[in-house]
Amino acid sequence: MSTTPTAVPAAPVEGSATDTAPPRPYQHYVYAYPHKTAYRPLDPRPPLAELWADQPRSALSLYLHVPFCEVRCGFCNLFTRIGAPDGLTGRYLDALERQADAVREALGDEEPVRFANAAFGGGTPTFLDPDELTRLCDLAEHRMGADLRAVPFSVEASPSTATADRLAVLAERGTTRLSLGVQSFVESEARAAARPQHRADVEAALARVRETTIPVLNIDLIYGIEGQTAASWRQSLDAALAWRPEEIYLYPLYVRPLTGLGRRSTGRGAAPADPAAEERAWDEQRLRRYREGRDHLRAQGYEQVSMRMFRRTDAPAQGPDDYVCQTDGMIGLGCGARSYTSALHYSFDYAVSSREVRALVDAYTATGDFTRAEVGRYVDRDEARRRHLLQSLLQASGLETADYRARFGTDPAADFPGELARLAAYGWLAETAPERIRLSEEGLAHSDAIGPLFFSPSVRAAMAAYELR
Repeated sequence: MSTTPTAVPAAPVEGSATDTAPPRPYQHYVYAYPHKTAYRPLDPRPPLAELWADQPRSALSLYLHVPFCEVRCGFCNLFTRIGAPDGLTGRYLDALERQADAVREALGDEEPVRFANAAFGGGTPTFLDPDELTRLCDLAEHRMGADLRAVPFSVEASPSTATADRLAVLAERGTTRLSLGVQSFVESEARAAARPQHRADVEAALARVRETTIPVLNIDLIYGIEGQTAASWRQSLDAALAWRPEEIYLYPLYVRPLTGLGRRSTGRGAAPADPAAEERAWDEQRLRRYREGRDHLRAQGYEQVSMRMFRRTDAPAQGPDDYVCQTDGMIGLGCGARSYTSALHYSFDYAVSSREVRALVDAYTATGDFTRAEVGRYVDRDEARRRHLLQSLLQASGLETADYRARFGTDPAADFPGELARLAAYGWLAETAPERIRLSEEGLAHSDAIGPLFFSPSVRAAMAAYELR
């Protein structure tokens, strides 16, 4: 059986709160809400100074986006560009500095601006050379005012770019967490995921990370790759565990349109005789791998934080998991970054295809005026409730109803009775009490089906109407 099915829509959402049949388990990874495919060009484009005028700024998050990668993995649908010819990284950093200056001016000086955490993501931030990484850190510190040595500071890297000189810069500047995208220690699986790498190079990169003073190492792994078995999945898990990483993320493979695997699956010729049966079989395979990974990591001393995240029980404390909180106040710099105020989530235009991404990166580097928001979605009180619930309920610890009531003045069970009743009917709720709503083990396993159940009708419609490019 093939484990690489026909490509699925970029934002599939099944059913409604009144449906009785459980939805498919792998629909949509809710790492932010509303999803970027629900954003639209803003008309008029609001000035940043107006957007941030009344926003609390004592505990902001700072995110810097670097869109470059040395290769693009077959499963990747992120905003990323392969390579950076003709001094493009320098021009990109120039534009980042112009944007940072505009944002910092918009924040003003009437109230102190403090950052509670910082992160560099992408793309691959360590695509930049050591001098460019130094410049990126200087931008965060000197232009934005983030004290990188005093707050949780996370950086994403790939094995091939986690070189000693780059890691030395990051360690010296205060990086507290280095996330390495390994995906698989089995070379045949890496090839199947269109991610060419050799295990020896991965192991060498992990050794270099462990030689630094960076206290938290995260290793990303993927399950559901074509040809992956229970034995090969255990091989990758044990290879990761040998490094005793403080965190391990287990991601299910998705095949999305305009990605390498998406193009490969649509170009295979005749469609399967029963596509629905093939999809169901792949769902079951991924669920088996997930449960095997979850149980193995727990047995090895890891606590489950969410469907994807596992933390070693003796790992040093960081900040809010994944730099996500239920309150607003995030500043994103870079062409693929989002920013959040209480009323508007905004970013720049978004694309997946290589040609479109190249054009958008070029347009960003040529931008001179960063004083207005370009693309986004206004967040009303209903959407804020949904966002708070999603970002809490999809954590293993669940939703504290007192926090919800303190923020919104209502009870989540009263606001979402149909959705919560549906979860209870599936056996996906472990606890629905006055003080907490928490998912069961099977609920956590189906997080990617639960998230979309709470999308608002307007967000669903916007996502469905979005034309991926």
